[in-house]
Amino acid sequence: MKQSSYTREELLACARGEMFGPGNSQLPAPNMLMMDRVVEINDHGGEHGKGFIHAELDINPDLWFFQCHFIGDPVMPGCLGLDAMWQLTGFFLACAGGPGRGRALGVGDVKFTGQILPTANKVSYFIDMKRVIKRSLYMGIGDGRVEVDGKTIYTAKDLKVGLFTDTSKF
Repeated sequence: MKQSSYTREELLACARGEMFGPGNSQLPAPNMLMMDRVVEINDHGGEHGKGFIHAELDINPDLWFFQCHFIGDPVMPGCLGLDAMWQLTGFFLACAGGPGRGRALGVGDVKFTGQILPTANKVSYFIDMKRVIKRSLYMGIGDGRVEVDGKTIYTAKDLKVGLFTDTSKF
């Protein structure tokens, strides 16, 4: 790992393809970029000692999804929290030196036990890497959780992301 944290400006540079070079991983651009900063990333921590990433998203009522999901009952879609965990798993692989473009490959078990409302302040994402495969296919498997204002509301087991140097047959 070259850095242990990343600012919003650095994440936006990653979205533009400026961080890892042509043909390599990019984060999505806003509005699909689901974090404002990476607070911590390392390749030795976490519950399994295989790596850890913690990122945050500041909540405000003007975020795009509150305007349409649902009218009169605004809530952040749970799928966006799940996507954020896949985004972070792929970002971890790229930071670990993996070549290629990131693609979500699946998840074992997802549980939603709460919600993110426009009155919340901060969403925190945590990924504990369980396995990092560095062969012809770079792949990461991790367990994640999403907290809103310090309360765990989503968990995901066995998040899988791969990096592909050729996505034409994916």
